[in-house]
Amino acid sequence: MIRNDQELDAMLERIRVFQEQVEKLRQVETNPQNYRLSAGGYLAEIDRMNLEVWECLQLRSRVL
Repeated sequence: MIRNDQELDAMLERIRVFQEQVEKLRQVETNPQNYRLSAGGYLAEIDRMNLEVWECLQLRSRVL
């Protein structure tokens, strides 16, 4: 759970880094099945982190 702005910024940076990794895989992996296998873990983690960011922003909007 994201507890403050510093953790939110860190999570957003981590998402950006994972997205860059997926982009690099997309550029170098020519076999679609291998790409899906290689990128799947990154994409799942990006989804999980995005959900955490969304929940954090939702909670903050309720406080305001």
